[in-house]
Amino acid sequence: MDGNGRWASKRHLPRVAGHRAGVRAIRPVMEECDRLGVHVLTLYAFSTENWSRPGAEVRALMNLFVDTIQREIDELHANGVQVRILGRRAELSPRLREVVHDAETRTLRNSSAVLNIAINYGGRAELVDAVRDLAAQGTDLTRLDEATLSRSLYTGGLPDPDLIIRTAGEMRVSNFLLWQAAYAELWVTETFWPDFGATELRDALAAFAERERKFGKVGGKHSRALRTG
Repeated sequence: MDGNGRWASKRHLPRVAGHRAGVRAIRPVMEECDRLGVHVLTLYAFSTENWSRPGAEVRALMNLFVDTIQREIDELHANGVQVRILGRRAELSPRLREVVHDAETRTLRNSSAVLNIAINYGGRAELVDAVRDLAAQGTDLTRLDEATLSRSLYTGGLPDPDLIIRTAGEMRVSNFLLWQAAYAELWVTETFWPDFGATELRDALAAFAERERKFGKVGGKHSRALRTG
């Protein structure tokens, strides 16, 4: 969800105002996903590299995560949305860990949709954590296969993403779902995340529908459906 800071700077506002505006952009995108039949959505909220940002901004973001999850969890639960947090949790504040645990526990059995929120997430860290967990369980790593590793990732049990949307003109993967996104389609827009809404989402899905997805094979399948985002 790129461009919050630049959105704020253009308006001569503090960066945290951009992050608050970015939070407000989430609901219309989720609602449009539901209308269009996209029932797994992953939001990259905070990366393992983002700790290098100024301390005041990081603290404001962490407080924003707590406030937002607490404010939205009742409605998400009522709508049957399962909330999953992707990322390393040890570095998060005790309060945020508590809120995350409550959100995941309350929505564990929901099945209408899945909302993944990536907080303190890094694709490389996820792979390291998965291998460490398997080793701790006594798995013979010399016989490790792709299916076993996939099940051990933060996204275990979920389909791989079909489409990755990058806002604010960013043209890189940025350590996001490195394993899962092996064959994901990329769509880039210059729009800052706080200005991204239903129209932009429909544009992204329309472009996706015109892609020919080969999955490494000759004469691939023309895609007209999206399983997950």
